[in-house]
Amino acid sequence: MTLPQSSPSQYQLGNPQLPLAVYREVVAHLRQVVGVEADLLPQTSTTFTYAQSQVGGLWIQYQPEANAESHRRVEQVLAYYGDRYGAWQPI
Repeated sequence: MTLPQSSPSQYQLGNPQLPLAVYREVVAHLRQVVGVEADLLPQTSTTFTYAQSQVGGLWIQYQPEANAESHRRVEQVLAYYGDRYGAWQPI
């Protein structure tokens, strides 16, 4: 998966099938990658649906110390969750 850029070094992704707990798990895994920052985006929907996620998505940002291995690990983490919950969508 090639990450779509929201800004020069930040990517925003979402997956409507992911529950809040899984989003938190994904962010925790991404934060373990050298040179990567990640966090949750706030929910922007005005209607609450319990079966859908309670966050707007996540953002990923590569720092200068990120290397090719860092990029590969991020792709692996996203692919793992994408295989289980459906494709990631750019926000």
